Amino acid sequence: MAISSERVEELLRTFRESLKAKGFEIYPFKVGWYNAVLTAAHHLQYPADTLAVLVISTPAMFECAFLPFLQSQSCESLRDPIDQCTAHTLSACISLCFANQSVDVSYDYEMLPSRKPKFLAQTAAHVSGAAYYYQTSDIHNPPWGEKMFGVCVHPQLGGWFAIRALLVFRDVQAGAGFQQRDPADCVCTQEERIRLLESFNLRWRDWSYRDIVPAEERYSDQQKQYFITPPGQRRALLRQWGYLTDTQS
Repeated sequence: MAISSERVEELLRTFRESLKAKGFEIYPFKVGWYNAVLTAAHHLQYPADTLAVLVISTPAMFECAFLPFLQSQSCESLRDPIDQCTAHTLSACISLCFANQSVDVSYDYEMLPSRKPKFLAQTAAHVSGAAYYYQTSDIHNPPWGEKMFGVCVHPQLGGWFAIRALLVFRDVQAGAGFQQRDPADCVCTQEERIRLLESFNLRWRDWSYRDIVPAEERYSDQQKQYFITPPGQRRALLRQWGYLTDTQS
């Protein structure tokens, strides 16, 4: 039986609040909305009305979830620490909030055997209303000869966020009253969109694309230092900060 939009919100309320305290946000949507804008090769293999939830991390995640995770948990040496923190946090919240539900979880870094991503993160962000996915197709006369990669912009966070995971509730169907919300088109002019895509594709290291709109939150200096550090050197940085022992290197 399909559930109403009110029941969807009731189902997700405790989960939403638990993750918000850790610096994450959630955005529910129907699988059919996602599949409708993609070719069959990228479809999620669930009925169209199946409830899905996109999870993003906000700037607060670093201090509210990641650093406490490093203090209280042992990191596996072969896995990215942020990925481990995200998986640990989501697993704990899902177990707490959805003990009687069948929830499939896919993370942004996971791949299928075909080497395709398990889900297209920026497309999911757009159809869920989390963030607008700006692409070359949003520019009337692109000034570039080559294709530019697209990027999502959050109306309150700009580019200061990350898409982390997709949850699918196998046995929950959302009813007709659960309506799609369009993402906020916060980069409105053609000039701003050109600047956004050029900044993201050509100057991503300077962080400027993240400030294409005024952001209510931004990464702390410590968080910036972590993410600007090459992945292979981040464990050394964490040891320097005192968060990893030699046995976790």
